[in-house]
Amino acid sequence: MIKKMGYEWHLRRLMAERGMFQTSDLVPLLAECGVTLSREQVFRLVTQPPQRMSMDTFVALCEILQCTPNDLIEPIVVNAQARKAADGDSGPIPLSARRTVVRRPGRP
Repeated sequence: MIKKMGYEWHLRRLMAERGMFQTSDLVPLLAECGVTLSREQVFRLVTQPPQRMSMDTFVALCEILQCTPNDLIEPIVVNAQARKAADGDSGPIPLSARRTVVRRPGRP
């Protein structure tokens, strides 16, 4: 089985649990930990799962929110594919799969 992994980003939920409802609330708290980010950068960090983040920022978030990395990031399986068996039978076709018919111009 081939798995594609992803993650869920829980920063917004953790902030809300601690009474922080404005993304700008994080700017001075990050600065106290030596991390300087603009309001726009912090907004993106809170509202979108980051693709890249410095470890300094990640550790500062854990410190500010008094949480562990596992509280911020939850690994999930995004997509799983079964390998074909030796006899070529890959099992049932997933509901999302569609058969495609290629028709040449001028032919039914």
